[in-house]
Amino acid sequence: MNTVQKDEKYLGRGGTPRPLVVKKTDGFYVYDDKGKRYIDFFMGWCVGEVGWNIPEIDKEIRKFKGPTYVAPSYYYEGWSQLAELLAKVTPKGLVKSFRATGGTEAVEIALQAAMSHTKRQKFISIEGSYHGHSIGAMSIGSSDFRSWYKNLLFHCNKITPPLNEQAAVKVEQLLSKRDIAAYISEPIVCNIGVEIPDKIYYGIVQKACKKYGTLFVADEVATGFGRTGKMFACEHYSLEPDIMCLAKGLSGGYGAIGATIMTEEVAKSFEFSFSFYSTFGWHPLNVQAAIANIKYLLKNKKKLLANADKSSRYIQKRLNSVKFRYPATIRAKGLAIGVEVKNERYVKGIILKALQKGLLLADTGPTKLVMFPALDIDLKTLKKGLDILEECL
Repeated sequence: MNTVQKDEKYLGRGGTPRPLVVKKTDGFYVYDDKGKRYIDFFMGWCVGEVGWNIPEIDKEIRKFKGPTYVAPSYYYEGWSQLAELLAKVTPKGLVKSFRATGGTEAVEIALQAAMSHTKRQKFISIEGSYHGHSIGAMSIGSSDFRSWYKNLLFHCNKITPPLNEQAAVKVEQLLSKRDIAAYISEPIVCNIGVEIPDKIYYGIVQKACKKYGTLFVADEVATGFGRTGKMFACEHYSLEPDIMCLAKGLSGGYGAIGATIMTEEVAKSFEFSFSFYSTFGWHPLNVQAAIANIKYLLKNKKKLLANADKSSRYIQKRLNSVKFRYPATIRAKGLAIGVEVKNERYVKGIILKALQKGLLLADTGPTKLVMFPALDIDLKTLKKGLDILEECL
């Protein structure tokens, strides 16, 4: 049996995979089992923020001489080093990190911490959003999840975009009842086609959270580490969250890792005997990878963000100049790019045609195409990828 046949026989999946057998990655490219090269405008959905197989990061990971495993009940130098690093780079007030294996677990920790701190059980999130695939995380995600799992855990009020002053007033009205544990959203909502809230929206929402004792949780699992043109998307709105969830770009794909970083006050209310446990949270080798990746990002931050800005402007110019078969709305913040087209079959067709021609794209539902190129992608590769896209429209 070949890879596809073995996959179909032995591997459980949510849906049908796209016809690509990945053999290797390098820079801005993915290679299949026949040696064909694909330009990666997907980057594992915001995982490979600086491309794949960066020599400088590879070198640091190969230096690892630490333990095979560390039980959560012990101390480990790498944990304190990574936690200190995250406290230094994240927004003001965030100090204590809790270990996670990825984004879903990071969100679970945030939900538990919010309930522990506020003694409340309800949440507010954005309709159509995605925060992970556990029962708890799906409870605060899209209402569509309830069609598969009828009785999800939490009561969650959903705010429907656009995220403007009117939407913020609705959030404030809900918060005024003083029974909401946390408001949670991606600052820039990548998971619904790069929805970009108005400045006034977060101004009202953050102020109301403080007024009514609700925690503000920023899900930066996808938006963190430069994706939107800032180190963290919170910076576009001067947000100071009580809790921030991190994963994906935290290790750049070198290891499965996530983090939930919170204020000293919130962390203190969450530090009791059975508040949190993760067997493989911050595995030693993955910690080495995360530290190496973050240090590389910080060392090259100015250059990376400048390139992301330049590349974003070029992509927007190109997309606004091409002819889509149906009316299209372009949304972009840094290198989080969304294209919404009001035709359910059209977007899927573009993605499959692009795959055949050597370009990897993604979608967030039937009408929304998204692109997440690496922050350091060069103009030549970017142009070639957009040329392929244009051929598929």
